[in-house]
Amino acid sequence: MTLPQCATPPTPQETAELRERYRIERERRVRPDGAAQYRSTTAEFGYFAADPYAGEVAEREPLRDVVDVAVVGGGFGGILAGARMRQQGLEKVRVIEQGGDFGGTWYWNRYPGIHCDIESHVYLPMLDETGYVPEWKYAPGDEIRRHAVRIAERFNLYEDALFSTAVTALAWDGGAHQWVVTTDRGDEFRATYVVTATGTLSEPKLPGIPGIEDFKGHTFHTSRWDYGYTGGGPDGGMTGLADKRVGVVGTGATGVQAIPELAEDARQLYVFQRTPSAVDVRGNRRMTPQDIGADRPGWAHERRENFLRIVSGEDAERDLVADRWTESAALLEKLLPSFRRDGEPDFEAAYEAADHATMNEIRDRVAAEVTDPATAEALKPWYRYACKRPTFSDLYLPAFNRDNVTLVDTAETHGIERMTERGVVVGGVEYEIDCLVFATGFSVGVSGVTSGKLPVTGRDGLQLLDALSRFGPRTLHGFTSAGFPNLIQLGPMQNASSVNFSHILDEQAAHAAALVAAAEKADAVLEPTPEAVDAWRATCAQGSPDHEWFHAECTPGYYNREGRGRPNGPNSYPHGAVAFHELLRRWREENVGEVLRKKG
Repeated sequence: MTLPQCATPPTPQETAELRERYRIERERRVRPDGAAQYRSTTAEFGYFAADPYAGEVAEREPLRDVVDVAVVGGGFGGILAGARMRQQGLEKVRVIEQGGDFGGTWYWNRYPGIHCDIESHVYLPMLDETGYVPEWKYAPGDEIRRHAVRIAERFNLYEDALFSTAVTALAWDGGAHQWVVTTDRGDEFRATYVVTATGTLSEPKLPGIPGIEDFKGHTFHTSRWDYGYTGGGPDGGMTGLADKRVGVVGTGATGVQAIPELAEDARQLYVFQRTPSAVDVRGNRRMTPQDIGADRPGWAHERRENFLRIVSGEDAERDLVADRWTESAALLEKLLPSFRRDGEPDFEAAYEAADHATMNEIRDRVAAEVTDPATAEALKPWYRYACKRPTFSDLYLPAFNRDNVTLVDTAETHGIERMTERGVVVGGVEYEIDCLVFATGFSVGVSGVTSGKLPVTGRDGLQLLDALSRFGPRTLHGFTSAGFPNLIQLGPMQNASSVNFSHILDEQAAHAAALVAAAEKADAVLEPTPEAVDAWRATCAQGSPDHEWFHAECTPGYYNREGRGRPNGPNSYPHGAVAFHELLRRWREENVGEVLRKKG
């Protein structure tokens, strides 16, 4: 791992002063209620999660049939699982999705300005298989959604798919060696295998602002953008806001993209900020197939693997993507444990110096682009690079130079104080608005299974959520669990992750499909032994890096449970995604029989 070099390393006094500044800024933003400051989009706030894109949902008869594989979730995880199952020869593959079409987070998120923050040529999966070459280095959301549809069409996933449908329960029938799948539309069908791909960004969250229910103006969440109210589309042109005073809550990745578009179209825009994002250079541009070597077979796989190696701290002959992710990759060490320190005795000092240099560059960029000194100061991020996911934009900072844009810093009051019928109160000042947009993101890591919305009953009545609550994650490689035959879970639990999660999901989907193929060939049931699960838990615990101290000092956010810290533990593979994917490949070749049990 190569750390960015500092032109002039900070002195001990400079380091001490910056640490103290970080501590002070953190304390201004930490709230005693932690993650409880947010409300879910359920009960009286359920309308925030309604689907504005599906139109009128057609009535249909409940299903009572049998499929080979039921895939819960129609985002990239579910699409890729379905596609890889098709490649293994499975015929009856049914994807069940709450939205009106495939796409997952890209179905829901259609806010103005939306793009991916990972280069499209490594983020979009199955480019080699579909022959598609993205036009832009960072693709807009609609292009990503269309590519999700492209994969689903290419692998005939629409044939048995169920949209605008939520799975309400999964129950194992040991006598038939099948899962009974029930839904909110009266379905009760059976599946030999179930894959849960409900995602980590599927549950919108709202700030628990006192008086939020009293506001008489218009409100919506960015994942359910109301173009009927704003007019326009993802490319802007929101003429409905020409005479409106608009407020935005949230300045993370979504806010950074949507705020410049709102600034362009609203009469007045108030940006309510608790913690500023680290906003780095975007540099989006068109790219020809020749620019990326797309005229060669396997070009996308090569580029994607190259990006994964670099952002995981592995050696690579050259950097094919060459963006700010790869340039600052070594600073991800506190998020991705695969980075090797190579026995460097002074690693932490060098890491901190490189971190300070990078964050100083980001703060200097704010000062250079925002003309009002007070606004610029409020927009500067005072925390370590790996405390929050970095954002990228060439439009966000200049938006605050517009006369119709006002930044309202809420750090002194630890967020918005309250809402009234007419607007938002911060520091005793009421900001009257016509519309409030919640760019407050999702409950990260929360799925139907972990929230209890999707009860899973395994062998002998064992409840999956109860087992998770009592014992923590107990899986083999993060996919299968003792007591839950033929159930495969996709997601971040007890495996390896990366900033490019679509790549991770594709590797997981390929592994899931290989497991099913092995079980079909052996006419067996997929289920690890308790001993195999215990051994994997021990593997995840051994060598797990101690990053708890780092995140305990971070500004509050979803990385550290809103300031509560990020405990160490056996929740991920400690040697990173590159090593994990190689481990899975070897295991499939040599030891897949460990999870194959005779039926009976």
